[in-house]
Amino acid sequence: MKSLIWIGFLSFVCIPLCFAQGPKTIALFDGKTFHGWEGDTLHTWRIENGMLMGGSLETTVPHNNFLCTKKIYSNFILKLKIKLTGDQGFINSGVQFRSQRLKDPAYEMIGYQADFGKDYWASLYDESRRNKTLVKPNDQEVLTWIKINDWNDYEIKAINHQIRLYINGHMSVDYTETDASIPQSGFIGIQIHGGGKAQVAVKDIRIQELP
Repeated sequence: MKSLIWIGFLSFVCIPLCFAQGPKTIALFDGKTFHGWEGDTLHTWRIENGMLMGGSLETTVPHNNFLCTKKIYSNFILKLKIKLTGDQGFINSGVQFRSQRLKDPAYEMIGYQADFGKDYWASLYDESRRNKTLVKPNDQEVLTWIKINDWNDYEIKAINHQIRLYINGHMSVDYTETDASIPQSGFIGIQIHGGGKAQVAVKDIRIQELP
């Protein structure tokens, strides 16, 4: 009898908790393959030691290049670790989201970018559309948050028309889109910017899709 009462109690407690957990967080990169991703995996993008890597420290990256998800995402919380290295030319990377591939040039993307690089650390840029930084943190303050040439925790929260960016636990951007014509869904992509001998590494990419 006691065991039946105990089982009933556990059911009473556990079932509501299970339903209250909300959307699951899943890995976008399995650490071994390009499953779920597309891009120039012959020349620009590669996998090394469980990391997605793009660009080169030996030769100048000729133009912007993106490794892009095959799935479209709308509302989500995206978390990843990113490291950008290089010291010649324009050293820059970023994470595209709610974005699309362009047809001309085909290597470019259009949409929001969580920017990452000198003078653009943890800023929100509008790639190939308005072509401007929408919001950026204080230049001096953000440098106290960033780990140059090392791993940084980047988080993107895109919920309806609100976008928030966090770098190493610090909120760098809080932006609300007021232009109703701007798409609020699209692909996620990792960028290596053209014009520099630069290399970006990304790992531990996880996403929680939201309603």
